[in-house]
Amino acid sequence: MGKGVSPPVALVGDDMVVPCLDGTDRRYVNLDSAASTSALPAVVDAVERFVPQYSSVHRGAGYKSRRSTAAYEEARAALLAFAAGDPEHDVAIVCRNTTEAINHLAYRLRLEPDDVVLTTVVEHHANLLPWGRVATRRYVECGTDGTFSVDDVVAGLDAGPRPRLLAVTGASNVTGWLPDLAGIVAAARERGVPVLVDAAQLAPHRPIPPGADYVAFSGHKLYAPFGAGALVGRRATFADGDPFLAGGGAVDLVDLDEVVWSAPPEREEAGSPNVVGAVALHAAIDELGRIGWESLVAHEEALARRLRGGLAATPGVRLLGPPPEAGTLAIATFVVEGAHHALVAARLSAEHGIGVRHGCFCAHPYLIRLLGLAHDEVDRYRAALRTGDHRTMPGAVRASCGIATTDADVDALLAAVAQVAAEAAGGSAGVPAYEQDPVTGDFWPVSDRPGWQAADRGPGASCAVG
Repeated sequence: MGKGVSPPVALVGDDMVVPCLDGTDRRYVNLDSAASTSALPAVVDAVERFVPQYSSVHRGAGYKSRRSTAAYEEARAALLAFAAGDPEHDVAIVCRNTTEAINHLAYRLRLEPDDVVLTTVVEHHANLLPWGRVATRRYVECGTDGTFSVDDVVAGLDAGPRPRLLAVTGASNVTGWLPDLAGIVAAARERGVPVLVDAAQLAPHRPIPPGADYVAFSGHKLYAPFGAGALVGRRATFADGDPFLAGGGAVDLVDLDEVVWSAPPEREEAGSPNVVGAVALHAAIDELGRIGWESLVAHEEALARRLRGGLAATPGVRLLGPPPEAGTLAIATFVVEGAHHALVAARLSAEHGIGVRHGCFCAHPYLIRLLGLAHDEVDRYRAALRTGDHRTMPGAVRASCGIATTDADVDALLAAVAQVAAEAAGGSAGVPAYEQDPVTGDFWPVSDRPGWQAADRGPGASCAVG
């Protein structure tokens, strides 16, 4: 691709059509990339080429085992480079996803309960909950627009006792806001505080900047949905002590009362590794490099302006987070006045063939602040949840773009949301009937249309829980 705004890149499944309540089959409009992305064709091609030679990694002398081991280690090197790691001092550990990577690090840092981990209220639960298990958390608060400054982080770093770690997102999965990572990392390094960057949302959209001590990201958000992610960090962190997981592949010697652990990164990867996932992630990284960040960022910035500006200008719609001109990823979280967030998402899907997410996006503290909820309101929701009733769970709707999103996709969403908002303001005449499940909080149409009949409902919640 050349300079400027490039045409979208096709993903596997882009041509899928889905049934709608009016009896029309429509092309599926995927605006849920912030949760998981479809696979790049180059990724699927790489997996298909590799699978015939799949075999054990680091456990066989046969030709296929040697080829599989080589592919796995080549992927590891690509992960390290992608995260701006230093081959001399850093290692790349293949994990399942970002959540596992952060839990892994939380265990290996050997923190004490009174050690302080500085994090922020903007974080995904994956960068909040693991630290609460092992240490004391201190939070950087956000403003009403869902942002914080480098100075806010510095105040948290300078408060006593000094943090053992700063754990910060590279990009919000709710608003798409991009903190000043370079300034934040520089401030922490000046004070001798190591930094973990949760790059799950950042990695598919922007280059990971150098300087952080630890970086975690996932393949399922990076167009490689084959179950692999990565933790990249200081080799010295993993050189001593018990690994996060114990088992075969992580040891040099085992006796009944003694174990000699392998050197990192093998020490941290007990069990048979997900070599297929690693190959897929390597292929995705190579493909993004081939396309080029300049083209990717230009495409994203244009989509962000169209999406966030369009929603902000729609009557009856409230855009959460920074204003459209602030410069974010192409992610927009919003509420429709007078319409439950789960109902809005259900209508977009059933009536328009548009896939979005609703709920709290695994970032409850952040969304509570963005919605401006008072303590007594939160207490009421909490009391209902404890009885198993999710109907009044607060939340919003999130539309998120990816490498395959087109202007037409965004325009389809804007038109559909405008219709839903107008109908919410003017009454329900002519609107299809929906019923809400109190256990999940999700809405389902009352319909005999194929694909939307009662028998078509699958088990579990679509997204309201969590």
